[in-house]
Amino acid sequence: MTEPTTTSFSLRTLGKTTLQVSELGLGCAAMAGNHRPVTEEDNRAAIDEGLRSGITFVDTAPFYGFGRSEHYVGDAIRERSDLVLSTKAGRILKPEPAPAPVAAEWPGSFPFNPVYDYTYDGVMRSYEDSLQRIGVTKIDILLLHDIGEMQHGPELNKKLFADAMSGGYKALDELRRSGDITAIGLGVNEREVCINAMEHGHWDAFLLAGRYTLHEQQPLHDLLPACEEAGTGIILGGPFNSGILVGGDTWNYAAAPAEVVDKVSRIRKVCESHNVPLAAAALKFPLGHSIVSSVIPGPRSRAEMQQIVEWFNVDIPSSLWSDLKTERLLDEASPVPVT
Repeated sequence: MTEPTTTSFSLRTLGKTTLQVSELGLGCAAMAGNHRPVTEEDNRAAIDEGLRSGITFVDTAPFYGFGRSEHYVGDAIRERSDLVLSTKAGRILKPEPAPAPVAAEWPGSFPFNPVYDYTYDGVMRSYEDSLQRIGVTKIDILLLHDIGEMQHGPELNKKLFADAMSGGYKALDELRRSGDITAIGLGVNEREVCINAMEHGHWDAFLLAGRYTLHEQQPLHDLLPACEEAGTGIILGGPFNSGILVGGDTWNYAAAPAEVVDKVSRIRKVCESHNVPLAAAALKFPLGHSIVSSVIPGPRSRAEMQQIVEWFNVDIPSSLWSDLKTERLLDEASPVPVT
């Protein structure tokens, strides 16, 4: 085994589990070719740089690059014993061409077709396939991936949600009780599905992408209090809201509407008045809430990973947060990071 990296990021406990995750985690979605090609060299370099920087929490999924992300993550972490590994279930990768619109979203992906399957057998097969693709004997966190009406539409989601809350949950709970995995949860873009899922079992963590950010804080009033009561931790994916909070023009994986662009522009001006990059404030804000264990942006190269670490280490004055609240750009009830 290689010597563990000296952790340069603080650790937080994930919910009520025994898992300790680094406050800055490594999200491995974008590097698998999400919406634009990413070379093998850049893919491997992004992961390497994240681990070298001291990150000890890595999140991947079968869907990311149709096995590509899990493959490269496995190559990077296989000899490491000091990391927390998260992956997902809810799709089976079938050895056939993916539909053209799906394939177009993931250029450079492996030649598989991701098919939704949240049943007991589907989740168990997905778990076993992930062990083989990554090349490990233990996955720490297993999350049901991409449930919700935004993902599937209201009618189809009814069936898939029912599958996930019955057979899918049963599979996850069996794996947790047997000790094969330590934590179970959801990996989704919608807070509503997390709230609904809490009625169907005990979840250790929700990986919530883009819904509790410097731009939007609605979960502060429903999901996050419920998670605090249940002891469910939050992993915050998409801290840049898919680009708008890092200088891009996309929000929720599409062109940002005018009202979003306007609000972010106003947030940026406040950040600039404090000599703080917008992206640095976006990375640190979610960690002001005690229920958030880790923030996981998705770099596509070594340079992007280095930039993320630089942003994360920026000292942010408390006056920036208070000014955002004064300007009504941040929910008054939002807990903020302590400097």
